[in-house]
Parts: sequence; structure tokens; C-alpha cells
Amino acid sequence: MGSDIEPYHNSFIRKGTLANMSFRCRALRGAITIEENTAESICQATEELLLKMVQENDVDIDEIASIIFTLTRDLDAVFPAAAARSLGWNHIPLLCCNEVEVPGSLPRCIRVLMHINTQKSPSELKHIYLRNAIELRQDLTQ
Repeated sequence: MGSDIEPYHNSFIRKGTLANMSFRCRALRGAITIEENTAESICQATEELLLKMVQENDVDIDEIASIIFTLTRDLDAVFPAAAARSLGWNHIPLLCCNEVEVPGSLPRCIRVLMHINTQKSPSELKHIYLRNAIELRQDLTQ
């Protein structure tokens, strides 16, 4: 009698699962700035960023494992996760946090860390920085 369980990286998986198809969990980074602390501005910018991240990386919504949002402390009008929910992303775990407050850091900034299941290598991923957030990672936006 054969088993449908096999060893995989110090754990066990069922044969035929994602791990056997060379999918890996990877992280996409993104950020965008806004001009004013309003629910409308936060949601509009967050939607723009999320859609650009999935479009540029050819991500299917079912491939998104989770998303972490951070906001600078000058943004508190709404949770940015509300923008993801308005896109119909109701089954994706979402978490909102405050960004570390560092003197002189970029104000009014929404950052995203999107975990995706993909066959792409890290070098194939396109991290998205929009508006003034481009200055955060100029090495990734050239």
C-alpha cells in the first residue's frame, strides 16, 4: 500500500500539491504617497497600488497568500485593507500596521508587502513604487 505523503524540506506534504509544482511563496513590495489624510485618498491610492502590483507581476488573485499594509502615523482616516475589500478580495488575509516613525522619513506613505504563490524567481518580480514613494527604493524603480 503506497502513501500519498512524501518528505519535503523537513516537513511532509501530500503528493500533487503546490510544492510539487515549483510554486514558492514570494513577497512583492510596493508603496505610494498621498496628499491628504482622507478615507477617499487612502482607498484610491491603495487600490491604484494593489492593481498595479498584480498587473505588473501577472498575479492571479487566487495566488495572493496575504497582504500587510503599513501607514505612516500621519494617515489614520481608514484602514487601507478597506481598499482591498472593495476590490472583492474578501478571502485574502489582510493586516494593517503603523510604520516605524523615523525623523525625516517620507510622510503620508502607504506601504504594501504582498505574499504571493508563484513560479517566478525573486529577480523576476517587479516591486512597485509610485508618486513620491519612488525615492524609497530608487534601485528598484530604474
